[in-house]
Amino acid sequence: MFKSLKLYIGQAADFDNIISTLISFGYKRQDEVLEEGDFSHKGEVVDIYPATFECPIRILLNFDKIESISTIDIPNNRVIWKHQMVIILPKHRDYRRQISAFNEESPLNPFIELRRNDYVVHVQHGIGRYVGIQKIKDKEARDYFVVEYANQEKLFVPTEDANLIQKFVGFKGRSPKINRLGTREWEGIKKRVKRGIKNIALQLLEIQAKRLVTEGFAFSKDSQWQIEFEKMFLYEETPDQGRATEEVKQNMESVHPMDRLLCGDVGYGKTEVAMRAAFKAVTDNKQVAFLVPTTILAEQHYQNFKSRLKDFPMEVRMLSRFMTDTQQDEIIEGIRRGTVDIVIGTHRLLSDDLLFRDLGLLIIDEEQRFGVKAKEKIKALRLTVDILTLTATPIPRTLYMGLMGIKDISIINTPPQNRLPVATYVAEYDEGLIKQAITRELNRRGQVFFIHNHVEDIEQICTILRQLLPEETKVAYAHGQMPGRELERIMLDFLQGEIDCLVSTTIIEAGIDVPLANTLIVNNAYTFGLSDLHQLRGRVGRFNRKAYAYFLIPKDEILSTDARRRLEAIREYSELGSGFKIAMEDLEIRGAGDLLGFQQHGFIQAVGFDLYCRLLRETVSVFSQK
Repeated sequence: MFKSLKLYIGQAADFDNIISTLISFGYKRQDEVLEEGDFSHKGEVVDIYPATFECPIRILLNFDKIESISTIDIPNNRVIWKHQMVIILPKHRDYRRQISAFNEESPLNPFIELRRNDYVVHVQHGIGRYVGIQKIKDKEARDYFVVEYANQEKLFVPTEDANLIQKFVGFKGRSPKINRLGTREWEGIKKRVKRGIKNIALQLLEIQAKRLVTEGFAFSKDSQWQIEFEKMFLYEETPDQGRATEEVKQNMESVHPMDRLLCGDVGYGKTEVAMRAAFKAVTDNKQVAFLVPTTILAEQHYQNFKSRLKDFPMEVRMLSRFMTDTQQDEIIEGIRRGTVDIVIGTHRLLSDDLLFRDLGLLIIDEEQRFGVKAKEKIKALRLTVDILTLTATPIPRTLYMGLMGIKDISIINTPPQNRLPVATYVAEYDEGLIKQAITRELNRRGQVFFIHNHVEDIEQICTILRQLLPEETKVAYAHGQMPGRELERIMLDFLQGEIDCLVSTTIIEAGIDVPLANTLIVNNAYTFGLSDLHQLRGRVGRFNRKAYAYFLIPKDEILSTDARRRLEAIREYSELGSGFKIAMEDLEIRGAGDLLGFQQHGFIQAVGFDLYCRLLRETVSVFSQK
């Protein structure tokens, strides 16, 4: 499944085998090698532009043995550097949608790609199996989706009616019942589901009503300071950022407490929207709490806030375990007296001993990373305080609540200018590949994240890397069980370029920005959840340099079906703005079952998650008009 081609000096080379392997990897034979995925063969010379390289490589053969391997500058015919060995990975496939009409009327499952043999739901005909796209000539040739039903009967759906079919998402490990065409069976199922979801619809209406009845603080319109602050943003605001900012402000200026989910991919500018909301709250004499999942991220947000607010009389503080008890006591007293305007920290912000003089806004970064107790505390705040939740991959429950209108949702889909997608590869663990990936990054004066999520042998991994890499390479490790001061020093050294390769646990997963770190290697990637893999990949490629992510699995490891699907999904959804797709794929892999009470399971399994949501929304709409 996850293959590679290893070539080294002195290797007996079977030319035909090399060429057939390159073709199976998606490479194309050309007269000249000009872009990634090209290769050429002239006599004893093979030029290849591997998917993970900055430049092409040239392999010289002496009879049947490889004599030399070099990275070359083809236009000037010069050798840039020589290699003892290279590892070539399959060319990254481009998984763009074939049909653009999918998201016109159905705002949910279009985020999941349709593959041959997937179960699908046709709104009018029920559940069948998708068997592909077929061209049929009538007056003119047209493309049709072909769906197979019971007794091998086929339904041909014109591509312009694509919104009528959706991928079936039900429960993990349970196949749906395929319906029969031309019977009243499907209509009966839909009627039964509609009757069964009335209770849930009434519960949703109750939640919505509570939000509308509860009165909070209505923030003032933008002040002159607000306008000046927003003009000081160093980057060009994207259209989605601007729209999300306006939606947040409208909520804040309303008398009802805000509960908004801001969904945008890693590095898409969610923090700037949060900063503007925080600034607006403070100019109305309210305090702001910014809750983050890790101490390292708290430190980074703190530095960013301090830098952005340096020209304004606003007191920003951070609460973290990096501080002494005396420092923490002083900040807690400042929060109680109201001299601290904005406080950034981990779940320490939710402790019972921390009392705000006048909390107006709570910003939560990646709510799914917090425990049950923290979530209960947040739940209690929801009725009185404006809440803005930031996420790159919304958890299914949050996504569901946004799609059902229980929670307001803003989406930032526009990537920042000059952002490039991260080239993503899944491969077996290979020290040659690791050496190649790290050396290539160091040769362009970059830095590397190496993720190893086991504290007990993290030092051993450092030793292996030091043996693989040139002597002058600076390798260090970081994990959450280290003393606070030591961890802080290592992270600062990495940020300042004093460390070339940082071996780390997932402590760096959320939000940390290191401009020069543009290669990520994740060891034992099969053990991570899909949203974790996506968050980790978000640590690289945050600026305008090409970035690479390698997800490694042990040699000969037998992967579970779910692990295989997670790795296939992270490799597939590597284009910019994949966070929402990944959230939906995650929902499909894990099943929709934990979203609602047991009583609803049968209804979701009968019609699929998407149609269930649409029928529920329709029922809520009918009830709300009565």
